[in-house]
Amino acid sequence: MSVCKDIKGYSRQHERLADFFSLIAVALFFGTLFASITYHQTLIGWLQQDVIIHAAIALGVLILDVFLIFMFLNFGSARFAEEDEGCFRTFKGRRSSSGSVGMMFNSWLHHMEHVGKKHR
Repeated sequence: MSVCKDIKGYSRQHERLADFFSLIAVALFFGTLFASITYHQTLIGWLQQDVIIHAAIALGVLILDVFLIFMFLNFGSARFAEEDEGCFRTFKGRRSSSGSVGMMFNSWLHHMEHVGKKHR
């Protein structure tokens, strides 16, 4: 059994934990926004001390923050997936119609229109 199926099963059985992961993701997102707005002068001053090293550190922290937000959102939303649905899915535009930008956009739009219907 894959890790993805383990997470889905566990989050279905413990919905409060899945809700907690979603809450952590939202808190981390708004906490990051709050910290960046509140301490922007301090951050800019810190970045100007040594641009190359501090910019690399700041970029790494930002990437880690975005990764954690997406990870917590995935843990929180795993309880809504169908039983027979695979863990690694993508929209049709990534697999076909790659020759035309218009067709890729059309496939993506079709996917986005139907993605919420499974969760209602």
